[in-house]
Amino acid sequence: MLHINNQSIRLGEAMQHACAMAEKQRDEFLTPEHLLWGISQQHEFALAVEDASQLTSLSAHYINHYVESVPKDVAYEGPDPSSQFIETVNRAFDYVQSSGAERIDVPHMVKGMLSLDDHSYAKEILLKACDGDDAQLMSDLVEAYNSTLGADDNDETAEDVDEKAPSSMDWDQYVTCLNEVVNQHNPLIGREQELERTIQVLCRKDKNNPLHVGEPGVGKTALAYGLAERINVGNVPHRLQGCKLYALDLGALMAGAQFRGEFEKRLKTVLTEVQKMGKVILYVDEIHNLIGAGRVEGSTLDASNLLKPYLQQGTIRFMGATTYEEYNRTFSKDKAFSRRFEKIDIEEPSVDQCRIILQGLKQKYEDFHHVVYSNKAIEYAVTGATKYITGRYLPDKAIDLIDEAGAWSETHQQQQSATPQIIDERHIAEVLARMCHVDTLAEDDNDVAKLKDLEQNIRNSIYGQDQAVSAVTEAVLMSSAGLIDDNKPMASLLFVGPTGVGKTELARVLSHELSLPLIRFDMSEYAEKHTVAKLIGSPAGYVGYDDGGLLTDAIRKTPHCILLFDEIEKAHPDIYNILLQVMDYAVLTDNKGQKADFRHVLFIMTTNAGAQYARLSSTGFVKTTSAGQIMMKSVKNTFKPEFINRLTDIIVFNDMNRSMAELVLNKKLKGLNEKLSSRNVTFNISNSAREWLLKEGFSAEYGGREIDRIINSKLKPILMRALLFGSLKNGGEATIGFADDQLYLE
Repeated sequence: MLHINNQSIRLGEAMQHACAMAEKQRDEFLTPEHLLWGISQQHEFALAVEDASQLTSLSAHYINHYVESVPKDVAYEGPDPSSQFIETVNRAFDYVQSSGAERIDVPHMVKGMLSLDDHSYAKEILLKACDGDDAQLMSDLVEAYNSTLGADDNDETAEDVDEKAPSSMDWDQYVTCLNEVVNQHNPLIGREQELERTIQVLCRKDKNNPLHVGEPGVGKTALAYGLAERINVGNVPHRLQGCKLYALDLGALMAGAQFRGEFEKRLKTVLTEVQKMGKVILYVDEIHNLIGAGRVEGSTLDASNLLKPYLQQGTIRFMGATTYEEYNRTFSKDKAFSRRFEKIDIEEPSVDQCRIILQGLKQKYEDFHHVVYSNKAIEYAVTGATKYITGRYLPDKAIDLIDEAGAWSETHQQQQSATPQIIDERHIAEVLARMCHVDTLAEDDNDVAKLKDLEQNIRNSIYGQDQAVSAVTEAVLMSSAGLIDDNKPMASLLFVGPTGVGKTELARVLSHELSLPLIRFDMSEYAEKHTVAKLIGSPAGYVGYDDGGLLTDAIRKTPHCILLFDEIEKAHPDIYNILLQVMDYAVLTDNKGQKADFRHVLFIMTTNAGAQYARLSSTGFVKTTSAGQIMMKSVKNTFKPEFINRLTDIIVFNDMNRSMAELVLNKKLKGLNEKLSSRNVTFNISNSAREWLLKEGFSAEYGGREIDRIINSKLKPILMRALLFGSLKNGGEATIGFADDQLYLE
């Protein structure tokens, strides 16, 4: 006899009856009709299907007339499962795995019959029995088989059955009454126009279902609690007085729904009970999740379709909330569903409105954290969040600031004190700096002194480029003083000069001095036209679309940074079209429509354009053109006028000369000495050795990198052998000398 692993007792009984019938009639194959014949005789099936006996008769009629039998003179070893029977079992097992059920039961097998692709008589008579409403049939089957579940079947208890088949008595576990919990949430401050518009829509005769659409964090959910509070105090029209505002919990509705139809049954129960109560408003947060909820392959029935009759009748008022992105992507595409809602736009509050909101919420957070917020702290929370936190919206990001500042104060308090700690502007700035991944944002005396010494600190590391350093410092100070356009990057600078004179090094030093991360892109990687798309992401349908843009993702992750485009003249000309909006509006949109904010980015580009022609200025008897003028002329020929016109400044770097080379050599030798100190080794270098290194390393054509090469090829190998095998193995002091045209170790 055919046996299915891990089956319930009731399914085993039905399989036993089906196999017994097939063997009695010497049927060649065991078909879904045999199983349906066995199932239709069960008491539970009769509870779910009005005329189960007719299904028994129809199944038997099909088996007797259309299933081939083995002649009596041929040996018979029992029926083999037909292809449709095997497909039914396989699909039933798929439903078991997707629902998380422990064992395969009768409803799973019936669902398997209903999902057969090819023509099946069992599927046909099942659909006739339920008038084509297979979802209702499955719901009734699940309820019938769960209601008669015994303690010995599937090791389930009565409590488990109650969880799987909720009755009308426990419908309230899937909703929350906002009228009762409104005091546990922040009060609604402002938004009078939006709330009045919501109440006005709720009082309409038709389409009395408001839909709040706005960006995340602007206060859509707060409007629902604000309405509940207005209803509680009676400050609503007569039509809404005494109304109950229930929030639907979609997660609870879907959790544990093993069979198709169980989710729909729960939702139907909630809607039926709410309809009976009368004056009820059903609130659905993230209402776009209703579209497609409960839908399976091959069916168009979902939760939104279950709501349409109630929306049409107007017996239940619905209130929803969703974002613009989800509204355009999902909600608005279902015209029959979305037209029954009245769209109300919830805009981000202004800075002044947000300041009023935080003043109203101030007392609640003070009581919770046992602190006192100063007025300057509230002011800076609003302005700081607006300026520095990108990709989020007011008032949510400003509320998070004061909340986290209170939490930080609470966790860093040494001992419990009866006097509340005062949270001032400095505390908010410290929290904001940690959220933005920068060292500090507070405008105190230390920061001003740090900026005052910025130029000198950079000159200590960058030699012979005083004019370039002054220009960069001035751009940074201008941004720190707030004298630049708020909708542009901190600065957009183009460094022009020959190789090895410190263009990239200046960006590194600036990153260190300002404590900002350096994000570097080598433009030689973007020489081809198609590679430029990697910065903002590949178009839809192309390889790499889901990966996003390298540049936009990096800036969204680190909005406060120094962005370096090295050797930009090597990139494809299309790169300049992308950078125009970055330099003009400080924003860049990726392939998925998400925006990256460049307002807090110091944008630096380097180029060697024209450097190879700069030495022409010194040829001939009369010097008519400077090196800078020749490089600037080449830059104007290389880059488009609209690109050059958007730059904050074009900074020309000087050629390497002997005095600059000497300073660079001293810097490199000092760095090497510091590295050796970790192994207790110090070295001195004689004047002759130093002069030889300078002579070999100085090159106006190759710049400071030639000094690196001569140190790596001539000096370091001598030290390496002494450290590994010689006199410096255990530390010590050495002197580098020069004789016979080579360096040696004393």
